[in-house]
Amino acid sequence: MNKQELILVALIAVGMSAATLVGQSKANKSTTPSKTTNDKPLVIFVELGSVKCIPCRQMQPVMAAIEKKYAAQIKVVFHDVWKPEQQQYAEQYGIKLIPTQVFLDKSGGEFFRHEGFFPEEEIHKLLQKRGLKIQKSGD
Repeated sequence: MNKQELILVALIAVGMSAATLVGQSKANKSTTPSKTTNDKPLVIFVELGSVKCIPCRQMQPVMAAIEKKYAAQIKVVFHDVWKPEQQQYAEQYGIKLIPTQVFLDKSGGEFFRHEGFFPEEEIHKLLQKRGLKIQKSGD
């Protein structure tokens, strides 16, 4: 083998090694779950109401308790649909009255909806049917 052929073979070998390493790196990334995937809540609890609505205000401590008791398993979101900048959510969720609670799975699909005041005990039953567990303090 002359010098040029030897260099060509060496370059091909280096190129193939680099391609293999890049392929392995991509494979490792796709099989290793990212932190954001693991940290994604199992349920998103969307409360559509207003701070000026009495039953909506009564839902505020319920939402806070649910968020605290289920920790990272749930994300609680409140939209004040009487505020102009948040009225779009009333249309997006097709609400007829407030308060309305919409429960979404981790992929964003709605699995339950309730209109009016929703007692904390009933929300616990719903969430536990979905596999959520109340977190002990310190967990």
